[in-house]
Amino acid sequence: MPDLWSDLLACLDLRELPPGREAGAWGASAAYEGRNQRLSYHRLFGGQLLAQFVWAAALACPGKAVKSLHALFPREGGSGEPVRYEVERHREGGTFATLTVTARQSSGVIATAAVSMHAAEDGPDHQTLPKAPPVPGPEHRVEIDLLPWETRASADLDTAASGPPELDLWMRIPEAGPEGAPALTAYATDLTLIGTALRPVEGVGQRDAGTAFTSAVTSHTLWFHRPFRTGDWLLFRQHSPLVAHGRCFGRGDVLTEDGALVASYAQEALLRFRR
Repeated sequence: MPDLWSDLLACLDLRELPPGREAGAWGASAAYEGRNQRLSYHRLFGGQLLAQFVWAAALACPGKAVKSLHALFPREGGSGEPVRYEVERHREGGTFATLTVTARQSSGVIATAAVSMHAAEDGPDHQTLPKAPPVPGPEHRVEIDLLPWETRASADLDTAASGPPELDLWMRIPEAGPEGAPALTAYATDLTLIGTALRPVEGVGQRDAGTAFTSAVTSHTLWFHRPFRTGDWLLFRQHSPLVAHGRCFGRGDVLTEDGALVASYAQEALLRFRR
């Protein structure tokens, strides 16, 4: 397997396609193509698609940043074929823009995203949130597949012992500039909400995916509140209030080490237990 960090950055290097039907841009304002992570399994990781959605939107609307993104995943994507991203601008003004980004492969649409963009403005700055705790020591370091950076956690998602459906996950994503921070953060939000939802279930942990249970993300939403950079610690504080009717739901906040809220996210996923 190639170096995971370099491989992830290469996926963000989207290639602009010429306009027209032959590029896969069915009425799109802009179209891009992105390569896939070189992983050991055939299915595309949803975090890759989220990161590429954010990047495609930023390329299509220079001078504005992603304010919010709501993604749906109707079909499994395959790793053996690049993904085409077709961007349709519904409205673009001086401050806001509204887009739809469609991810396609030869099988059809594999994901869609409704995206709101916003140019930076001055205004009051106030938040009300519990203070971020100190970064835990190196004894709390965890290895999470697909995260090519240092991560520390308040709980072990792989344990079979039950616990509250909460997780504080600290990540030190390498410096990637203010342009790369939202895409890399979007990538990271897709990995551990299902595991957080599973914590109250005695005898089952995140590592039991594919044996004790089947899961698949159906929708994922992100909000970016402030410009921020990677390179320092970020706290992904998440909670799952519900598992019901073959689905789970979770949400989280992203805070800097000094406690500034920079992003929030929520996810619904299929979650079926095997009998």
